[in-house]
Amino acid sequence: MAFSLLAKNPLFGVASDGRGLYIFGLEIYYYALCIVAGMLVAATLSALLMKRRNMSPDFIFLLFIVCIPTAIIGARLFSCLTDEDLGIKRFFDFRNGGMSITGGVIGGVGAGFVVCLIKKVNFLRAADCVVINILIAQAMGRWGNFFNAEVYGGVVSDPAQQWFPFAVPIVSGLSGTQAFGNPNATWHYAFFFYEMLFNMIGWALLFTYAWFRKKKPNGLFTCLYFVWYGAIRMVMEPLRDPSFILDRGGVPWSHVFSILMVGLGIAACMVLMILNFLKEGSFVGSKKGDPCGITNYLTPYKNDEPYFSKINMFGSNYPPRPSKEERKKKKAEKRNEEKSDTPPDKDNDENGNKE
Repeated sequence: MAFSLLAKNPLFGVASDGRGLYIFGLEIYYYALCIVAGMLVAATLSALLMKRRNMSPDFIFLLFIVCIPTAIIGARLFSCLTDEDLGIKRFFDFRNGGMSITGGVIGGVGAGFVVCLIKKVNFLRAADCVVINILIAQAMGRWGNFFNAEVYGGVVSDPAQQWFPFAVPIVSGLSGTQAFGNPNATWHYAFFFYEMLFNMIGWALLFTYAWFRKKKPNGLFTCLYFVWYGAIRMVMEPLRDPSFILDRGGVPWSHVFSILMVGLGIAACMVLMILNFLKEGSFVGSKKGDPCGITNYLTPYKNDEPYFSKINMFGSNYPPRPSKEERKKKKAEKRNEEKSDTPPDKDNDENGNKE
């Protein structure tokens, strides 16, 4: 297989269709690179926000390992179930396209809930640090649609409006970059760019708010993500070119799920604030006790102690991080304590002799 790839394709270089790069003879699509880059940026920002909001930033690595594969499976499964051109039989044919962001969000968030349940971590508090950063991953992933020349709207006939990024040139069989300057190009509304832009705006607003806000209840940012993203898709989805609408059985599934995201997101926000009012005497914060929902350090790992940090909103409450030598000494003392606490062998008598 590897030899046949090398025989047909160059070892390194840009693909002739303009949609990817050749690395060791294997074509890597720009679409995939955009998605992977978005995932890495989202994971980094989530770890930073966890540290800011008094959580162990290392938890993001566990979530990343579990949630990314399930998000990919969810994205592919949703497309296969809702796209008549795919079907479940083509589930493993990843290289020929078909990844639904809606399915990816459902799969990733669902897996995150299971991980938090197993690790006994407050899901809503962890989700507030992670879910809002999905917006920036989605924004970066949308540039993959540009390289693939997909997810665009109707034809733009006015020459005065035929400029990028308001519109994008499309030529059948050519990538987004190759269509520029082509006399046969037809200009379409660049819906991938509009969605990318609104995703970035939503991320900036939610991330900034989460960076400075301490008050209860946890989970509001997660719900607001679904409201924001659902509203974007609810508007954009019907305006797309019909070839990009998932409408198996005549039902526009992505549009339906977008409406559900908005409705359920608003309902969840209201439920969280009502429950907080019943418990704390206030819809946001608390009139009876601690108004902050992130006062206690949260970690899924044993022996994970918090230390002073300027990033952490509660970092001043913790001691400075010990030196490397002090940490080694502390670990050695702990091992000695564990050895001394080990019960004697049942087969040995009090003097340590075999009975």
